[in-house]
Amino acid sequence: MKLQFIEHGKLFIDKTNMRYGRKAPDVSDIIGTVRKRGVIQPLIVKPANADGAWGIVAGARRWVAHGLAAADGFDHGALACAVLEDGDDAAAIEASLIENVARRDPDEVTQWETFVRLVKEGRDPAEIAETFGMPDLMVKRVLALGNLLPRIRDLYRREEIDRATVRHLTLASKSRQREWLAIHDDADQRTPTGHGLKTWLLGGQSIPARHALFDTTDVTLVADLFGEDAYFADAQDFWTRQEEAIEARRAAYLEAGWREVVVVPRGEYFHAWQHEKAPKRKGGRVFIDVRDNGEVTFHEGYVSQKEARVVAKGETSEPESKPARAEVTANLGSYIDLHRHAATRAVLLGHPGAALRLMVAHAIIGSPLWTVRPEPQATRDNDIARSVAEASGEAVFDHARVKVLRLLAMSEEEPGVTGGSADAFGLVGLFLRLMALGDDDVMAVLAVVMGETLQAGSPAVDAVAAEIGVDMADHWQADDALFAQLRDREVLLAMVADVAGPRVAEANAKEKGKTLKGIISAHLEGADGREKVEGWVPRWMAFPPSAYTSRGGVGSVLANERAQAARAQLPEDLAVTPEPPEAETAPPLAA
Repeated sequence: MKLQFIEHGKLFIDKTNMRYGRKAPDVSDIIGTVRKRGVIQPLIVKPANADGAWGIVAGARRWVAHGLAAADGFDHGALACAVLEDGDDAAAIEASLIENVARRDPDEVTQWETFVRLVKEGRDPAEIAETFGMPDLMVKRVLALGNLLPRIRDLYRREEIDRATVRHLTLASKSRQREWLAIHDDADQRTPTGHGLKTWLLGGQSIPARHALFDTTDVTLVADLFGEDAYFADAQDFWTRQEEAIEARRAAYLEAGWREVVVVPRGEYFHAWQHEKAPKRKGGRVFIDVRDNGEVTFHEGYVSQKEARVVAKGETSEPESKPARAEVTANLGSYIDLHRHAATRAVLLGHPGAALRLMVAHAIIGSPLWTVRPEPQATRDNDIARSVAEASGEAVFDHARVKVLRLLAMSEEEPGVTGGSADAFGLVGLFLRLMALGDDDVMAVLAVVMGETLQAGSPAVDAVAAEIGVDMADHWQADDALFAQLRDREVLLAMVADVAGPRVAEANAKEKGKTLKGIISAHLEGADGREKVEGWVPRWMAFPPSAYTSRGGVGSVLANERAQAARAQLPEDLAVTPEPPEAETAPPLAA
C-alpha cells in the first residue's frame, strides 16, 4: 500500500466496506476529536475508478465525521489514505472487517454478510478464522446464520430476539422457521424462545448426542448449524439404547468384583456430600447417576456416611470381610424371570381381550421391545399441509382422537395418542386403565392408534382401503393446493377429458395449463355455464388408483401393485376380498 492525500468529495464508501448501503453510522464518539484535530489515522481505500473516485474500504465513520466537521466550519483539508493494490477485493473486505472489529464490534449478522463475501472471494472458514484471530467454531457459527430466513436475521440485528433463540432456530428447517415467525406475529400466542424454543423444535425432550453411552452411527440426530451440538430426534429410542448400555456397564462392574452397583433413577440424584470414598475391598459401591437429559455419571467407590461412621468406630469386627450375598444370584434371577414370563404368556393365550389391551398400551406408550412412531404427515409445502389439515377426513379423525384422549385421561392438548415414552410403571398404568374399559371403547382406541401409525404412501393403505371400502369422493374435493401442483399438460388434458369429455379436451389441446385448470375447476363448481361434475377424484387418488399416462412412476399405483402382489400370494380361500361393510358415521363428541 502507498499513502496518498485525497479530497473528501472524491471518496465514497465502497461495496466491500461493512457499512456500505446502511444508514449513516453513529460518529458521536469521534466527532469531537475530528472537529478539533481532524482525521489522524489514514483511511484504507481502493484505487481510483474511471470517474476518479476512491472507494473507502475501511474508515467510513472517520470519513462521515470529517464531512460533518467540515459542514460545521472545521475543515482540515484532504484525508490521508492508504491505497490497496488494484483488484484485491478479498483483501479489501478483510481490511474493513478487521478495522471494524478492532474499533466497534459489529453485530453477528453484519459479520455474516462480510464473511459470506469473503467466502465468495475464495476464503475458507479456516483462513477467515486465522485472519481475524477467531476460533474456527466462531466463524462457523457466524456463517451458520445464513441458513436462517432473512427476517429472523433482521429480528436478531434489531435485538428483538436473543442469541440463544437464534442459535436454536438454526436447528429448524425453513418451514419450521416460518411456523415460528407465524407464532411470533400472533399477539395471542406466546413465542417460544431460548431453551423453550429447543423443546418446541424437537417436540419434547432434547437429549444431546454427547450423552450417549452407545454408538450413534445408525441413529437419527438433529444437529444445530453452529456445528457444536446434536440432539436425538427420537427420545424413546435414545432411552431404550441408553438403558441397555447402562445395564451392560452395571454387569461389567459386578463382574469386576464390586460389592454393589446402584443405578440412581432419573429424577433422583447422587449427592457426593452424603457419601464417603471407600475402595472396592472395603465394600465401596458404584453409583450410576442418570439424569433426565441423558447424561450418565459413574461414581466408583462410595459408601454412605452412616456406613463410614460404623467402620470408623470399629463396630464391625471384620470390616474387610465380604458382604452377605444376595438371596438371589443374577443367573437365578434370570431363571425366575424367564419361567414366570413363560407361564404368563401361556395363560395369556386364553385371554385375548387382555392381550389386545396390553398390545394397545405398548403401541401407545412404547417399551424397550416396542418402538411405534406416529405417521408425521410431513410435507415441505405449506399449502399441502393446510389442505390436509382442512380435509373432512382429517376433521373426523381429530374428533375421534379427542374422544380417545378423554377415555385414557390424557390431555386433550396432546398432538396424538401414540408416540409416548414412559417407563414400565407408565405402561402398567395404561394397561390397567384399558382393562377397565369395555370392548367397544378399546376398539375405538385401537382404531385411532392404528390410524396414527399407518404409514402414508405404503401398500398397507391400499390393502386396508380395499378391505373396508374407501370412497375418496366422500372425504376429499379439489382445492387450490391440488391445482398448484398440476403442471403436466398431458395429465391436465386427460383430466379435462374426465370432467368435460374427450371433445372438449381435443378442442383445447393447444391451450396453456392455466386455461385447462380453469376448465376443470369450472366443471367441478358448475360455473361459467358448464355442467357441474360431482364426486370427481383424480385417478391417482382413487381406490384402486390408476395413471393418466404410460410413463409410470406414480407412487400410489406402485403401492397398490405391491398390495395386490401380496394378495396374490395368499391361498385362494383367503385371497377373496369380502364385501366391505357400510362405513359407520362417527358419533358426535360428548360435551
